[in-house]
Amino acid sequence: MMAKAKVPYGRIEVVCGCMFSGKSTELIRRIEVAQHAGQKVQVFNSTLDKRYARKGIATHDLVKMDANTVSKAEEILDLVEKDTEVIAIDEVNFFTEDIVNVALTLAKQGKRVICCGLDMDYQGVPFGSTAKLLAVADSVLKLAARCVVCGKPARRTQRTAKVKSRIYVGGADDYEARCADCHEV
Repeated sequence: MMAKAKVPYGRIEVVCGCMFSGKSTELIRRIEVAQHAGQKVQVFNSTLDKRYARKGIATHDLVKMDANTVSKAEEILDLVEKDTEVIAIDEVNFFTEDIVNVALTLAKQGKRVICCGLDMDYQGVPFGSTAKLLAVADSVLKLAARCVVCGKPARRTQRTAKVKSRIYVGGADDYEARCADCHEV
């Protein structure tokens, strides 16, 4: 009896950082490189993110790309087509920690999974979903922006909107990039 051929394990890549650090720009770059190489790519985003594109991903500079939008991480598993080689997921911080099991399941199927999102909230507290993805990732790229106050590398997100909920979808009118010295909780 012949053994069933084992599918080579894929990989999980995480791109994280504060707001305005270029996370979505890097995600779109990786998607375009994969597509140029002839790989089938599927892109996903949370339904919570309606800032610049209703059915897609977008940078703050309004570079847009079509994407499937889902409200729960598990929905991604139902939408991934068998011949897809690369799965890109933006705004992983908007998903519950179930996103980790989704990424691991896809990697076990031999897929390359690129996850992108904030690593910390506006108070400097790690997002659980991103933190756990960092722990299981095969590679991590942590990006920094420039502090709007002093110009040093910024790794924190300052909320300027007077909103207390942890998840608040906003853009340049609601958030700033700040270094640890200039960040205020």
